[in-house]
Amino acid sequence: MRPTGGAFAIVRRRASVGRYGLANRNPGGPLRFPFSLLALGLLFATSAFPAPARAADAAFGQFVASLWPEAEAAGVSRETFDRETRGLEPDYKLPDLALPGRPETGAAAQPEFVRTPADYVKEATIARLARDGQRLAREHRAALDRIEARFGVPATMVLAIWGRETDYGHAADRLDALRVVATQAYAGRRKDQYRAEFVLALKILGEGAVTRKEFRSSWAGATGLTQFLPSEYYAHGVDLDGDGRVDIWHSVPDALASAAKQLADKGWQPGVRWAWEVRAPGNADCTLGIPEVRKPIGAWLGAGFTPVRGRTPSPAERAEPASLLQPEGVYGPSFLTTRNYFVIKEYNFSDLYVLFVGHLADRIAGAEPFATPWSASAQLRTASVEAMQRHLTRLGFYKDRIDGKAGMLTRAALGAYQKSAGLKVDCWPSEAVLQSLSAPR
Repeated sequence: MRPTGGAFAIVRRRASVGRYGLANRNPGGPLRFPFSLLALGLLFATSAFPAPARAADAAFGQFVASLWPEAEAAGVSRETFDRETRGLEPDYKLPDLALPGRPETGAAAQPEFVRTPADYVKEATIARLARDGQRLAREHRAALDRIEARFGVPATMVLAIWGRETDYGHAADRLDALRVVATQAYAGRRKDQYRAEFVLALKILGEGAVTRKEFRSSWAGATGLTQFLPSEYYAHGVDLDGDGRVDIWHSVPDALASAAKQLADKGWQPGVRWAWEVRAPGNADCTLGIPEVRKPIGAWLGAGFTPVRGRTPSPAERAEPASLLQPEGVYGPSFLTTRNYFVIKEYNFSDLYVLFVGHLADRIAGAEPFATPWSASAQLRTASVEAMQRHLTRLGFYKDRIDGKAGMLTRAALGAYQKSAGLKVDCWPSEAVLQSLSAPR
């Protein structure tokens, strides 16, 4: 699983006051510093960077140097290692860090987990990306035909991933990828993973696949048009345009083929829909909406779930195993999700991400908007969802990670609690349910 939000990091530039801080420039004369400003500068120099920060930076340099044996074993030259790590500094503004002596930072507020479905899978955005995707499908028809034939992944699906990840290349990343993975390897909460990503990032640069200037990434280190970590680049990269290198930063055929190969490598089933939108019967049990509850689509239909707009699954499709997904509990659209749904979820572990990509792929192919409208007007804050997960864990309803993300397992656990407490069972995290969970017992 890649960290979610491949292209969602935002970099804000701070106003600059010159390389050496405040200065009084005398045109035509020497650079002069009034005494008061000089004193202020000295005070700033001694107070803005306390000893622990300077010590941590020195330790960072030692840490990076210690990775040379691993880089050498991976085929990185000493010249590349020295050139790319010279002057490398950590970026302590990144999320998901655990720095000694500092409060632990959480993961970035990713749109998939802090926005309502209606806001995330916004119709205006989907419609625009679908139009652009249809144009790009015509423009890259030859490459897309080769991708479909080779990997069995629909052209519309890889176009949708490209559209979601980087708005077809218009939403460029702005962080130094090497600096990101080095910082995450040194101070992140997944150090072992990023240690390997740092070494492979050096290898990418050493092989000349991309220049350091153009090697940009999200806060989590995902890079390129379709957002790959360095390890994914080596595991799934494809040179479709035949120029002798895998270029996911500039070559659309390479980037889309690499995305298709990643899906195929993770188990994509050719010819299988990613999901069916259905109307749930009035007596539907939303606590069944977990990946472990899988039934043939025909069994779900026999239980009263009805495909929207009169679509009729073929006999082969009726035999496909599927899980129930209700992103807004009982209130919004319902879906029967196939194996391919969970393959997309390995690209980004978020139900809303998969819904966005899958629905965009359908729309590029000419499908209509969702038949059932979204209804939730508010999403609980991450801290509130974490509190809810802790209460559910304490009561024995929830056994997964406490991460502040109201995914399938959290919603199902919430529904089980609602059953036990005699509340309305809607599997939707709300302030009212949190208050019930928080009440003294």
